[in-house]
Amino acid sequence: MEFTGAQIFVKSLLELKAKTIFGYPGGVVLPLYDELFKNPELRHILVRHEQGAVHMADGYARATGDVGVALVTSGPGATNAVTGIATAYMDSVPIVVFTGQVPTALIGNDAFQEADIIGITRPCVKHSYLVRNVKDLARTIAEAFYIASTGKPGPVVVDLPKDVITTSCEYHFPTKVSIRSYSPTRVGHPRQIAKLADILCEAKNPVLYVGGGAIASGASEELAKLATITKTPVTETLMGLGSFPSDHELNLGMLGMHGTYRANMAITDADLIVALGARFDDRVTGKLDEFAPNATIAQIDIDPTAISKNVKCHLPVVGNLKENLSKLNDIIAKRTIDWDKKGAPWLATIAKWKAENALKYSQKKESIKPQFVLEIINEITGGDAIYTTEVGQNQMWAAQYLKLNEPRTFLTSGGLGTMGFGFPAAIGAQAAFPDKVVIGIAGDGSIQMNMQEMTTAVQSRLPVIIVILNNGFLGMVRQWQELFYDGRYAYSCMEAQPDFVKLAEAHGALGFRVTKPAEVKPTIEKAIKARRPTLIDCVVDREENVYPMVPAGAPINKMLLA
Repeated sequence: MEFTGAQIFVKSLLELKAKTIFGYPGGVVLPLYDELFKNPELRHILVRHEQGAVHMADGYARATGDVGVALVTSGPGATNAVTGIATAYMDSVPIVVFTGQVPTALIGNDAFQEADIIGITRPCVKHSYLVRNVKDLARTIAEAFYIASTGKPGPVVVDLPKDVITTSCEYHFPTKVSIRSYSPTRVGHPRQIAKLADILCEAKNPVLYVGGGAIASGASEELAKLATITKTPVTETLMGLGSFPSDHELNLGMLGMHGTYRANMAITDADLIVALGARFDDRVTGKLDEFAPNATIAQIDIDPTAISKNVKCHLPVVGNLKENLSKLNDIIAKRTIDWDKKGAPWLATIAKWKAENALKYSQKKESIKPQFVLEIINEITGGDAIYTTEVGQNQMWAAQYLKLNEPRTFLTSGGLGTMGFGFPAAIGAQAAFPDKVVIGIAGDGSIQMNMQEMTTAVQSRLPVIIVILNNGFLGMVRQWQELFYDGRYAYSCMEAQPDFVKLAEAHGALGFRVTKPAEVKPTIEKAIKARRPTLIDCVVDREENVYPMVPAGAPINKMLLA
């Protein structure tokens, strides 16, 4: 029996256990939408902008660990999706983005709504396909999901010409995917793992430096076991937050430009740094030639190109983090070492750093501090929520003050730093977990990037809560201008703002404004109880800054402190 390409598309997604697609229809992809209409078991969420569709698929993937799926039409539909694709690429998120394309005979002829999306996205995808024959469609979709989710995860684009999805052929879905040129290494060299165990046992001032790879590989349990047995402190990157419980005594908090004092000092004084699924990006290292000057660097990463990419690695282990940490723990468990005694001097030093410069702020009666809002959210949710952020001050305060005790509960754009990511990502997470509390932390600038998706949340009955930390500025830009540009706030003041409460209500959502500290807690509680899409406009202290802060080009132990 023969099926059209559109039918094969739907059948293949169901075969792969896909549950939700985020998309926006257009002329070229109408055959696909007609089949989706006939197959309601594959849920489609109608977005209001293609960038939002990809961010939703991204948020869905980060929250679940499954492959997120987006569907957009050709031309501007595809090009609108590029920012979302690049965001997922920088943060290694497994998504597959299906784009419509003009018929194969018209490709290259400047046909209506034609865009070379394969060429445009080549620098920011893990792989891409232009399907030219319907007979290749099922295999291509299977390969796209396999590539997106294995090895170092990432986005895959599948471009679908209109004639391919309307032509018919027999349906054969592959029972196994095998790509000769693609075979990620999973198990590290046993000799390297044994060496790592040796140097960890010998180190006096070790630190586990944990990135997003710990979450992507599901290695939180193995990480906790290693840290707890060896009494080794843990610091997380922005992307690694949630991989190790925030309230654990060994957690140093985030490191880097806006990291904690104790984390940055510990990295600087460490004699061994074990990088676990982290890539030593510039926001972490600060001035490279003064980064961890006395440390031996060991690195476990599934991506061989990440080894020694930014910082020289002395002991590399290439492979899946979860599997290799498990092997490392097995070796460590056989060592007869008094870990408590061994770790006590180092942990005592770290405790002093924490006592000297803990995160702090001064909350007054008349104005709301943004940090206060986040602490109230902690108090109300007890950490039992999924949080997303936009980018800027709101993101850094969230990273510093939210208590995260489970992986996949803190979704943020780290590598690309995409304003407009947080709100649609929250919708994607809420679609995955409809009964969970999902709270997006936003700034008054970033929320306006994709505010139109409030209608998506309303139409799809997804009760996301957006908390705007509204300081009337592009906050992080203003902070830099205050500190490094003599206080010249050049075009960072958001003088004209919409009434966010009325805007939320215009979309059919609930809207609240809070201007006093006493109003924060009851308003957030009301929003959670309502179980409807809700926006809370928190008017906060206009010129509050994020501290600590490492100035650009400075070493990470030279922090500006509150």
